[in-house]
Amino acid sequence: MQIFNIPEDVINGVAAEIHSKTSKDYKIPVVGVPDNLETPQVFEIMSFDEIDKPTFRIYAVDGSRNSHTLYNGISLCFYQAGFVCFRQGQQARLNKGKDPVVLGQVFHGTKMLVLSEKDLSEIYDEFLALPPVAGLLLFLGDKPENVFAYGKELVIASASTLLAFCQEVLEWACVYDIATTREIDNGDFILRDGALRSLNIRQRYLVKLGHLLHTKGLRLVGVTKQSPIKTELSYTFSKMDSYLQSKLKPAYSFKAADPKRQKLCCYFEVRDDVLDAAYSGSSSNMYAKKDINGGRGTGLFFATRLDYVEKLQNYDWLVCDLNIYDCIPGIANKDLTRDSQTIAAIMLDLTATTQEHYILGYPYPLVEPHNPVSLTSDFKQEAIGRVKNALYAKQQMDHTDMENLFIDLHSRF
Repeated sequence: MQIFNIPEDVINGVAAEIHSKTSKDYKIPVVGVPDNLETPQVFEIMSFDEIDKPTFRIYAVDGSRNSHTLYNGISLCFYQAGFVCFRQGQQARLNKGKDPVVLGQVFHGTKMLVLSEKDLSEIYDEFLALPPVAGLLLFLGDKPENVFAYGKELVIASASTLLAFCQEVLEWACVYDIATTREIDNGDFILRDGALRSLNIRQRYLVKLGHLLHTKGLRLVGVTKQSPIKTELSYTFSKMDSYLQSKLKPAYSFKAADPKRQKLCCYFEVRDDVLDAAYSGSSSNMYAKKDINGGRGTGLFFATRLDYVEKLQNYDWLVCDLNIYDCIPGIANKDLTRDSQTIAAIMLDLTATTQEHYILGYPYPLVEPHNPVSLTSDFKQEAIGRVKNALYAKQQMDHTDMENLFIDLHSRF
């Protein structure tokens, strides 16, 4: 069989576009101005000896989804989301189980089999009745058709659309669950894998949730490893890294005596022109808008370097989406003054989570919820194996009929 070869001009076009994006200079100065958060704000990383001393809790939320369609029209679909909690370096148990490894809380539906649109509709209805989702909707105080950006008919148009919807909304429901049913104190963190924006929940409802967290003193932060913002700022990151390491670090008055522990961190608010370029498209202005009206969420984007990994430039830069109410407390009254002290305190506290050797620069609590909720590439094998076992052991189905039900014709040709 002839192997398809991608035309050379297509490859060259991709390379040219990547080079154009990653070499763009936005003229952001390497020397920051304290009164202008759109310029670099540099600080010393929290001492490694101090990272387990702060008493604030760090909740971390993540979700996952997966599906597989067999040749005979049967689809197996599943979604889930959950969270973990750390305090002073120790993970707290949030569930009632006795598993010594799985300490976090996980939520998911019970319906998994899809044969027709009716099954997708039932998964949707069951999802809305899940306790955390029902609780979130009760707080938002409106009907699902008003809260969600798309009606049920569009959401259940395909299994992939439905699962993406369920996973994302359930993650937001986890955020609300933490804020209202878990042990919390002023200054605790809730980290979310991704931005504080949604294509499924209308902005005014996310803003309501963001305001609730702000009034409770909870720090909501979305953390993104892969973002078009990082592509746009690639040249800027390299320029800043070079300045911080080569020029500022040798002259900086560090508190840490050990040279190996002397690390400079940095953050700056992402400018509008960078956001426009990163999210170019018909809805880009809505997604990245720095406001509580006419946008997509309740966040304010910051480019952050919360640790430094030698010889891996740009690896340790993250995009953090901070609760806009924490950053601009008077935004509801059109007062756009940034609370620079609160922003600085959030960034410093985050460095207590970014110094684990296996994932330097990224908050380690966000790694932990990924393990119990992740539906990996082995989903197909595990799901089919367990369904087969149940059909044989519980339903006494004939072995040959059962194997024919799950046969994969594509693997035979």
